[in-house]
Amino acid sequence: MNGKTIQADTLLVLCRPGFENDCAAELTQQAAGLGQGGYARAKDNAGFLTWHMPGESVLPLWQSARIFPRTAWPVLAPFRELPQEDRIGPLLALAREVGPVGAVRLEYPDTNEGRGLQRFVRGFRKAFEQALRKQGLLVPGQGQRILQVFFEHSGQGFLGWGDTAHSGIWEQGIPRLRLPAEAPSRSALKIEEAWLRLMTPQERTHWLAAGRSAVDLGAAPGGWTWQLARHGVRVTAVDHGRLVPALLADFPVSHVSGDAFTWRPPRPQDWLVCDVVDKPARTLALMEKWLVNGWAKVAVFNLKLPMKQRHATVAALLSRLDAALPPGTVIRAAQLYHDREEITVVVLPPLMASR
Repeated sequence: MNGKTIQADTLLVLCRPGFENDCAAELTQQAAGLGQGGYARAKDNAGFLTWHMPGESVLPLWQSARIFPRTAWPVLAPFRELPQEDRIGPLLALAREVGPVGAVRLEYPDTNEGRGLQRFVRGFRKAFEQALRKQGLLVPGQGQRILQVFFEHSGQGFLGWGDTAHSGIWEQGIPRLRLPAEAPSRSALKIEEAWLRLMTPQERTHWLAAGRSAVDLGAAPGGWTWQLARHGVRVTAVDHGRLVPALLADFPVSHVSGDAFTWRPPRPQDWLVCDVVDKPARTLALMEKWLVNGWAKVAVFNLKLPMKQRHATVAALLSRLDAALPPGTVIRAAQLYHDREEITVVVLPPLMASR
């Protein structure tokens, strides 16, 4: 990261509304693993929380991989009661403590109330960025540091900093993806987000090369199959349900009317993808079987979450998967913006994760 080193004892964490306690449980576990303490301040369905570590640095925790948070960043200071006649001045004073940045992110809760700030943020952004540039505090293209501002409402929130490596690649952790008219279903956006968030550009180039093979278990109506096939991947779509006819006519796709849990491939595949609706332990056992037996090299799948103990369930299942697979296997997981009561998991083989 460019610029001076700044210490912080608070993280601002954005998440899907209703998952604040799951974020807090995950951060508690991660902090303990780092030999640190801490506590969360959260409100149900707020879409964000703050994590506090008085007297300790949150930077090691911030730099850890996370599942339930969409984005997180260290807080320099809260702000309250910004004067309506000059909201920019007090924020500029705080921004000077961060130093020059290459980009600015203005965020707010992903709730009905929070989305009411969209118009305010849109108008504020232009004036704020202009003021930052005039002060030499915003220099596009200069380094990795991002100035982060979060608004609870137009006069209150938090200011801090982040970078794309540890705060995520999207403002608010929300990808602005377009669903083409020919996509069979909105689930197509889910796997696209998974590739962008959980795989590096090098990994995507390597594994999504034309001519690779894939199996999509529980494929109908074909959103995930379509995303693979439009990259030139040859897909076997397994489902008793029907696929969108254009998939079979225009893409390298074959349809097998079969059961996702009992069908077996005639030969090993490059990809296994699966978005079936079932108990997470049963889905994980199926994915584990495919990967342990070498039926697929790379996997992308969803685990549907229980109503309670969601973080504990996820942690136990991912630990079980990690123990079953060869050392060095890369497992990445996140609750994506396009996920609901589920998480998405990507598994890449040892030594080949970045190839």
